[in-house]
Amino acid sequence: MKLEPIKYNYRTQARWTTECKGILNCKDKPDISMACAPEFGGHPRIWSPEDLFIGAIEVCTMTTFLWLANKEKINIKSYKSEATGTAQMSEGALRFTSINIKIKIGISTKEDKSKVKRIIPDIEKWCLVSKSIKPEVKIEPEIFIDI
Repeated sequence: MKLEPIKYNYRTQARWTTECKGILNCKDKPDISMACAPEFGGHPRIWSPEDLFIGAIEVCTMTTFLWLANKEKINIKSYKSEATGTAQMSEGALRFTSINIKIKIGISTKEDKSKVKRIIPDIEKWCLVSKSIKPEVKIEPEIFIDI
């Protein structure tokens, strides 16, 4: 029996509407209004590609953590994060050079706290989006018992 490598395809469609604005859609999901970032002549209250890029890394980090926590049967009480991506000139081009994600994780017991500390490094190993980009993603967890 020959095993095939895992391969998934993800499809989106973008449509220009007006000015530097458009709509991003994906089958069976809500549309997202998008525009150029304000720094590039866009609109401040509309998602930009840069916002979506950093958001994708942050969401992948969260969902990867939740997947790992579920495998370890960790009782998560709360999870909040904030991601910052820094874009600057590097290697002759404007690009993201760092992404920092600060996470606050509430758990139930000291045992769960130990388990969370153990799985945090595994996020880097399993997060598909983070593994697919050039800059390193730095995760700064704050784990607390949430009673």
